[in-house]
Amino acid sequence: MAKEKTLEDLFYDTLKDIYFAERQILRALPKMARAAQSSELKAGFQKHLEETEAQVERLQQVFEKIGKRAQGKTCEAIQGVIAEGEDIMEEFKGTPALDAGLISAAQAVEHYEIARYGTLKTWAATLGLKDVVALLDQTLQEETATDKTLSQLATTAANQKARAA
Repeated sequence: MAKEKTLEDLFYDTLKDIYFAERQILRALPKMARAAQSSELKAGFQKHLEETEAQVERLQQVFEKIGKRAQGKTCEAIQGVIAEGEDIMEEFKGTPALDAGLISAAQAVEHYEIARYGTLKTWAATLGLKDVVALLDQTLQEETATDKTLSQLATTAANQKARAA
């Protein structure tokens, strides 16, 4: 008879998912920074790249704290979101709408991450993993701040530039 799956199993499975996603994001961010037209957006992507590197290290600490090997599990959702961003970079290259499109793609990634980290944080609390909750919360706060920064860049510049063209 198959072993019944538990919240611990679900937590570990989801942790592998976000670990894979973060590593894919590390590869996508430099491309997005190069494609961005505004210096503010380029700088924002560069800053988030540095944060993402720290987030991967934090995830490795979470794996260590739960006594599991840090490993990823293919996340088709993040692959799809990143592919959509790549399509935007290709289809809108050189146009006034590019930065608005890049921001929308980046926010799709952020919203995925916010959902995952929020869920993982709640499950970690339920499982009594206080140290893990703090690590996940730190990343959740960074992801939320990045989303707000992207919204600000969109509303103060990128969307107007795209519309004016």
